[in-house]
Amino acid sequence: MPIEYIKKAAKTSATGEDNTRDIVTKMLKEIEAGGEEKALEYAKQLDGWEGGNPVMTREQIEAAKAKVSQQAKDDIKFAYDRVSKFAQHQRDSMVEFETELSPGLFAGQKLIPMTTAGCYVPGGRYAHIASAIMSVATAKVAGVENVVACSVPHGEGIHPAIVYAMDLAGADTILQMGGVQGIAAMAFGLFTEKPADILVGPGNRFVAEAKRLLFGRVGIDLFAGPTEIAIIADETADPEIVASDLAGQAEHGPDSPAWLFTESRELAEKVIEIMPKHIDSLPQVQREAATAAWRDYGEVILCDTREEVAQISDQYAGEHLEVQAKDLDWWLGRLKNYGSLFVGEEATVSFGDKCSGTNHILPTKGAGRYTGGLSAAKFIKVVTYQRQTREATREVGAACARIARAEGMEGHARAGDIRLAKYFPDETFDLGELR
Repeated sequence: MPIEYIKKAAKTSATGEDNTRDIVTKMLKEIEAGGEEKALEYAKQLDGWEGGNPVMTREQIEAAKAKVSQQAKDDIKFAYDRVSKFAQHQRDSMVEFETELSPGLFAGQKLIPMTTAGCYVPGGRYAHIASAIMSVATAKVAGVENVVACSVPHGEGIHPAIVYAMDLAGADTILQMGGVQGIAAMAFGLFTEKPADILVGPGNRFVAEAKRLLFGRVGIDLFAGPTEIAIIADETADPEIVASDLAGQAEHGPDSPAWLFTESRELAEKVIEIMPKHIDSLPQVQREAATAAWRDYGEVILCDTREEVAQISDQYAGEHLEVQAKDLDWWLGRLKNYGSLFVGEEATVSFGDKCSGTNHILPTKGAGRYTGGLSAAKFIKVVTYQRQTREATREVGAACARIARAEGMEGHARAGDIRLAKYFPDETFDLGELR
């Protein structure tokens, strides 16, 4: 049978994109033209920042860290250890090599970390402590020389626990500036004189759009918008856990999609029934965000077979994908498109978001079809080189000349001709026909 929407979203990830693009385009142009003064103007207007130079001094960093409880420091260290360990394994899985493709022709691969990374850490509705670890620690493990981390200041500055996490993870510069102005400051090298080679980190739709517009001028981790959760669940799943996980991710914001894909009508209807209970039990700010997210972006899709479920899941390419179903190995082997996969009831998005080790900076809006999440590899350029003996030029030079002439690119052909004439003056070669 065709799939059935037990609950259909009223809005999509494209809702409001045009207005966001116009606002961000204007801000980026003004900040690039006006420099630090314009960035500070926006910081004052949008965040109430009146602290002058937004770069934190070592004294300011230590003062902020002193406000963090020992338990919080221990928990941040717990997350840091696991995230950095996983990133190190990612880094170790990448290798440099050189191989001889044919006699005398050598080609190699080098891994070169980027020089400067700009790491955005959200600090608006919530203090995203874990995001500081996810971006900064991963960049430092990858070997990035300069890491500039920024976040929204409130009152006297950035949330102390975010500062602690940034410093623990190895940030070289901490910038008290959020939103589009924070992204622009890192991209243009304002206040640091170190323009970012890559911008990473999650953020609201304005931050995401700023990164998208700057892509090409700088690298970015991925195209990411409001967070998403998708859950695959069958009749064996616990509807209370399913609903709790959906509500927990919906609290991110009023535009955070939450999707359930299932073969079980009974489970689908039960989850819909109990979602209000799980949402209403949240504190006010979280409750308001989750209520709007579930109302406008929540979907429950009923499928006939698990293969249909897998196809729908791959079509949505959810940022976070949980599987609470029988035969977990089948799902692990079958599913193709997602940001990060959480296999089994025991593995929840919340654990990955905070401290279990995998990175929580992940693709949204279907980008999971062509990219994974943030990893050590994102900060490393995989570049190639080649070298060869003069003897190898005998084959390579002649083949190059013939291919180039077949393409009509005489200048390329002559780069081979001149070397063959120099290295083998007494020999004749078939160099193709001049067109």
